[in-house]
Order: sequence, then structure tokens, then C-alpha cells
Amino acid sequence: MSVLVLGGAGYIGSHTVYELIEKGKDVVIVDNLQTGFKELIHPKAKFYLGDLRDEKFLNSVFEKESIEGVIHFAANSLVGVSMKEPLEYYDNNVYGMMVLLNVMKNHNVKHIVFSSTAATYGEPKQVPIKEEDDTVPTNPYGETKLAMEKMMKWCENAYGMTFVALRYFNACGAHPNGIIGELHNPETHLIPLILQVPLGKREAINVFGNDYDTKDGTCIRDYIHVCDLADAHIKALNYLIEGKPSQTINLGNGEGYSVLEIIKASEEVTNQEIKMNICERRAGDPAKLIACNKKAQEILGWHPQYTSVKEIIATAWNFYTNRM
Repeated sequence: MSVLVLGGAGYIGSHTVYELIEKGKDVVIVDNLQTGFKELIHPKAKFYLGDLRDEKFLNSVFEKESIEGVIHFAANSLVGVSMKEPLEYYDNNVYGMMVLLNVMKNHNVKHIVFSSTAATYGEPKQVPIKEEDDTVPTNPYGETKLAMEKMMKWCENAYGMTFVALRYFNACGAHPNGIIGELHNPETHLIPLILQVPLGKREAINVFGNDYDTKDGTCIRDYIHVCDLADAHIKALNYLIEGKPSQTINLGNGEGYSVLEIIKASEEVTNQEIKMNICERRAGDPAKLIACNKKAQEILGWHPQYTSVKEIIATAWNFYTNRM
């Protein structure tokens, strides 16, 4: 039996594939390479190039492979783009999920782990954020992910499928092997953007706002290492295969770091000064986003292994310098 990883050539998907194969699992990847990279595909995984929304193609994969469960990473995830192109996000994310669940139903595949997001909460009323807090997304990205969660819930009710939706915070870092890591085009995540300065790829890092109600005026986020995320997805799939009930679960370290703290830690890791520009706030950026991760610990037995932000940044730095 195989695990199907949708989006397995992307950042978090590729790390999850590596962890699955290290644990002796057979892995099938489906990716259209819209945002994925061939170089991140594990050589021992079976790879199908195609689009999730192509039902005929997806059916053919399920017919050829004996699939035990699905881990779904194949969704668009840029907040800014979702605001400009909401229909694109509904097409890829919501319609893609509908096609996937229909194919799973037709092939009697009952378990799915879904890469969701903290963006489903919108502006938090309290920190740390708990799973039972209100979900009022402030952008189409968060709205489509929430719609995908609800679609799985109704499919459980109708078809007996079970799911775990993992709402995670700021994914970061790279595999300690230095072979795979964070690649996006264009890059939008803070840590890789910061590291582009000592790598000589940009003059300075832009800091959007220094007048928030935080310890140093800059936004605070919960940074979670990609290998810890991969571990949680695998634990969630095993949890479902054991016959346990569907869940929605936060993933984060439960600790927040400001933008300035991340820049300072990056200077210490790289041993280089990192220039920065203080810019106007971006619309819709909450001051603090920190996860309550008790549910993940209690239900999945998951505990983040990378709790030092300097250690997390060091794994990313190792990956980028290896590629030079």
C-alpha cells in the first residue's frame, strides 16, 4: 500500500515524502510543478506529472496504485495573490479538493491529511490561538482553505471518510541533509528573504511596520520547522489508519518571535550584518499569531524537535549555501 502525496515536489510536501521514505513507506507523488521543483522530488518516490483538477488523470493514478491514504499539499497559498485573483484560488483549491474527494470516494480511499493554515482564523481575538476559536478569514486564501475543511467534514458525514486538517503557522527551515529546503518563485517567506541579504541576492530586508503593540514594535509569528510539520502529517495519517476520528489541529511551537528577533538570529547564524528598511505596515497583518499546540501533543503525540529559532535558521542557511 502506498501513501499519495499531492504537491510532493513542493516545500513541505517534499520534506514529508523524505520522512515517509525514511520510515519505509511506498510513496506516490502527484504534482503539476506549478510551484514545485523537480530537484526536490525524492528519487525513490513514484512521480506523476499532472494536475489535481484533471479528474481523468487523477483516476488513472488511483487505478494504477494501491493507495492507503492521501496527504494533500496541492493548493495555492499566497495571500496577496488570492486578494487579486480570488477565482484562481477557488478553482485550484476548492475545485481541486472536490475532484480529489470524488476520486477518493470512487476508489474507496477513506483517509486524508490536509495541509490547512492559521489563515482560517483571520484576526485572532486571543493569543495563543486555539482550534475552537472563531474562523473568520480575512482573505480568499484562508477562505478557500476553510471551505476545503468543511468539504471534508461533509464527505465524512456522507461517505465515511476521515480527515485531519492541520492548521499551521510559519513553516521554515530545511532538511538537515542539506539536499532539500525552501524554494519559492517568487519568494515571500521571511527567513529565506532575510537570508538573501547575506547570500548577496538583495541589498536589504524590508520590515513592514515597527509600531505594532509588541515588544519591539514588529510583528510576532510562530515559526515551525518543516521537518516537524512533516512528522505531524505522518503521525496524523497513522492516527487515521488506526481508525480514530477526524480532527482539526494547530501546529506551531507555541512561542512567538518578532521580525527583528529573526533578523538578529539570522545575523548570529550567518555571522554577517543584515541591512533592513523600515516600511509602512501591510494591510491585514495581525500583530501576533501564536499557536496553542496542546491538542497536537495530546492527540497525535507530536512534539516539535526544533525549538531554537537559531537552529531552525541554521538548517535553512546550510541548504542555501550548499546550492551556491
